[in-house]
Order: sequence, then structure tokens, then C-alpha cells
Amino acid sequence: MAVPKKKTSKSRRNMRRSHLALGKVNVIVDSQTGEYKLPHHVSLIDGTYNNRQVVTKKIETEEEVA
Repeated sequence: MAVPKKKTSKSRRNMRRSHLALGKVNVIVDSQTGEYKLPHHVSLIDGTYNNRQVVTKKIETEEEVA
């Protein structure tokens, strides 16, 4: 089993971990609904992308739910 020859210092350990930080999520305000959404993604609320309807919501009937 491989064992380190020298103890890794706190400074070196922290410098290695500095690249693991999460970045900020880039969100934009949807022009039609005013809700936040990810850029270049379909709006989850109304199914639009680039001000065009691309996804239609399926209306569930009572028979399908039961």
C-alpha cells in the first residue's frame, strides 16, 4: 500500500482544495413569466425557449390520474 513519505501541510492541503469551490449559478429573468431560469434552457413554467413555445403541457384527465 502506498504511504506518503512526508506529512502534507495544512497550507498545501488547502491550496489543493482551493479548486474544489463551487461557482455561482448564472440565472436570468424570463421575459414572459418574470421567473428565474437558466440561460439556454427551456422555461419550466410555460415551456418556452427564445420566446417560442417548444413544449406543450399534457393535460391530465381524472381517468388518467385514478
